[in-house]
Amino acid sequence: MKARSVTPMWIAKIGYIVMALVFCGVGVLFLLRPGISSQAIGMAVGIALVVFGAIRLVGYFSKDLFRLAFQFDLEFGVLLMVLGIVVLIRPADLMRFLAIALGVAILLDGLFKVQIAWDARRFGIKSWPVLMGIAIAAGVAGGFLVFRSALSAQVLTAVLGVSLLAEGILNLYTVLTTVYISRHQRPDIIETDQYEIE
Repeated sequence: MKARSVTPMWIAKIGYIVMALVFCGVGVLFLLRPGISSQAIGMAVGIALVVFGAIRLVGYFSKDLFRLAFQFDLEFGVLLMVLGIVVLIRPADLMRFLAIALGVAILLDGLFKVQIAWDARRFGIKSWPVLMGIAIAAGVAGGFLVFRSALSAQVLTAVLGVSLLAEGILNLYTVLTTVYISRHQRPDIIETDQYEIE
C-alpha cells in the first residue's frame, strides 16, 4: 500500500510555526509601540489573518497522524481569511472592529484548543496540562479584548499585543506538541482493485 505524501503536513506545520512567531512578534511590537498607527495595525493584522487562514486550511486537509491540532481548521481558516479581507479593505477605520473580531477569534481558538488539550490527554501526550493552561490564558485574553474594546487607542493596542502574543504562543505550543508526521503514513482508505459485478 502506497504511503500518503507528507508534504502538505510539513507545509501546514512549518506555516503554523512561522505564523505563530509572526503573531508573537507583532504582539511584542504592539506592546512596545502602542502609539503605532491604526492603519499600520490593520494592514499587518489583515495580511497575517489571511495567510494564517490559508495555512489552517492546508492543515485541515493534510490529515496528519493524530488529527488533533488541525481538526477545527476548516471553519476557523475560512473565518480568519474573511476577517483578514475585511480588515484589509478598510484598515484605518477598523480599530474597534479589529479588537472585537480578533478577540472573538482568539477566544474561540482558545476554546477549541481546550478541546484539543483534552483529546491530547486521551492520546497520552504528557504536555496536555500545559496546552490546556495556555489555551485558557489565550481565551481569557481574547475575551478581555472583546469586552474592553472601548479603551483608548493606545491601551487597546497594548491589549491587542498581549492577545496576539498569547495566540502566537498557543499555536506554537499546539503544533509542536500535537502534530506528529510519520514518513510512512498510510491513506485512510485501503485502496483495492474495483470489480464490476454483473
